Amino acid sequence: MTAPSSPGQDGAPADLAFRVALHRIYRLGAMRFGLLERYFGSLEEAWRADSGSLSAAGLDARTVNEVVRARDEIDPDAELERLYLAGVTALAPADPRYPSRLGEIADSPPLLYVRGAWLPEDEWGVAVVGTRRATAYGRQAAGELARGLAVNSVTVVSGLARGVDTIAHNAALEAGGRTVAVLANGLDTIYPPENARLSDQIAEHGALMTDYPLGTKPRADFFPRRNRIMSGIALGTLVVEGDHDSGAMITAKFAIEQGREVFVVPGSIFSPQSRGPHALLRDGATPVASAAEVLEALNLTMVGTQMDFGRAMPPTDPDEMALLAALSREPRHIDEVARASGLAPATVSGTLAMLELKGLVRDLGGMQYVRVREDGAEYDAHLNTSVAGRAE
Repeated sequence: MTAPSSPGQDGAPADLAFRVALHRIYRLGAMRFGLLERYFGSLEEAWRADSGSLSAAGLDARTVNEVVRARDEIDPDAELERLYLAGVTALAPADPRYPSRLGEIADSPPLLYVRGAWLPEDEWGVAVVGTRRATAYGRQAAGELARGLAVNSVTVVSGLARGVDTIAHNAALEAGGRTVAVLANGLDTIYPPENARLSDQIAEHGALMTDYPLGTKPRADFFPRRNRIMSGIALGTLVVEGDHDSGAMITAKFAIEQGREVFVVPGSIFSPQSRGPHALLRDGATPVASAAEVLEALNLTMVGTQMDFGRAMPPTDPDEMALLAALSREPRHIDEVARASGLAPATVSGTLAMLELKGLVRDLGGMQYVRVREDGAEYDAHLNTSVAGRAE
């Protein structure tokens, strides 16, 4: 993990401590930070300014009073030390490590807090978002698409929420790729709490990121601000599932406003979770059915050279061949798989476990299984020949 920066080191501005201190004042957002920087030139001068100068800079009376009051309660150097002890780096827009695409959007955050490391290669990132109540189809799509992006060296960006976000982060990590989680709270709080271990893994193989100071607890009205950062740091946003008023739709709308690509996984016309994606499709979003289509649309086909979804080994015996022939991209219950393959239930269970370890089959829960991918013509021919030979 990259060590948090001190002012003047690694591109951190000399007035970073004062920026961090001012950022703890709730009423100071991007617009008011801009007023202070333009008027004073240095946030250290803004921190030390009297009420008259703060008013002259354009702050309203209530905000001036908040700044003056905060100076009696906040120690800038202590705030930097607090970040250091928490393993958090503060990035200002002038810092070369600040995400370049985020600096291009309107009202870009005056300060980002990062645990882990935002690396130059993370500029090639795609936000994968969707509902917290994903269907089996949505879970499968989110996992396979995120995994496909990750194995092609594309950073998977999401929000650490339950459902599609968690699936996308886990899939990227399992593929050995990088992933970034953007939070709607301070980095000393993990929400939802069951993702604490996942957050540690993300910090080790990517970054946790927020524009909320330490000590900030999650609130419903904080999430839209979080969503604009997710779309803002990414080349494009991929929506898997979500209703009209879902957070995924908010992220997609921000992406459109920011001039970024929006991709959609088409879903069932009978599912409420497909209402949002289908609305985006009507408005001109790009439908995709694979990570390769996302890479092609973003001209990222040369970022990575591997598109095999991490499969380690092919099937090696007739039982494995029979089970793969009985499975497809649509979920099938284990009993249905057993009937279609003609194998004993005990054999089916053990063989499915082996195929899952090989990366050829995925357990969607509820004893529902799918083939992870469709293989090339040579493998399919080998599969069909083996199954035909078994039936003779």
